[in-house]
Amino acid sequence: MPRTSPAGEGAARSKRADALRNQQTLLTAAAAVFVTSGVDAPIREIATRAGVGMGTIYRHFPTRADLVVAVYRHQVEACAEAGPSLLADGESPLVALRQWVDLFVDFLVTKHGLAKAMQSDSSGFDALHAYFLDRLVPVCAEMLDAAVDSGEIRPGTHAYELMRGIGNLCIGRDSDPRYDPRRLVELLLRGLEQSRP
Repeated sequence: MPRTSPAGEGAARSKRADALRNQQTLLTAAAAVFVTSGVDAPIREIATRAGVGMGTIYRHFPTRADLVVAVYRHQVEACAEAGPSLLADGESPLVALRQWVDLFVDFLVTKHGLAKAMQSDSSGFDALHAYFLDRLVPVCAEMLDAAVDSGEIRPGTHAYELMRGIGNLCIGRDSDPRYDPRRLVELLLRGLEQSRP
């Protein structure tokens, strides 16, 4: 039986890495398009933003639901990974929390179209929601704890409550262009701040 040479293995790994990078670029482009145009945005718009042909998108994601679910998972991971980085690099835990919430709101805007895209797969939607909670509630809790420890916000707010509140404020954006959830989310965050003597 012929063996693959080490050079052949390296080339295969390189191709896999390139394919993964291309897929990540595509998912980032799709997420940006979904935020501005919704999950029903034309595939052509996503392909243009990603700099690929439409065939590339369909090769990776045969249906719109496949693409939406992949974007959802991609954004969950991006939010989960961003939390610790923002805390480490931010000027303060509160600033990091605000930046993270901004990413979370972008994610929620995309999430609202997910149920419609998955119409007949309610068990798949439930599994994705559980994944979302498992990945993001601990990250939000870590950020809230850091902001409390720094004296920037009052103690007592639970991560799940905050995320649920932000989620509720984001509902309705699609049906009413006059409604800007970010303004109300900002008011909510201000309400958490510790009053200074």
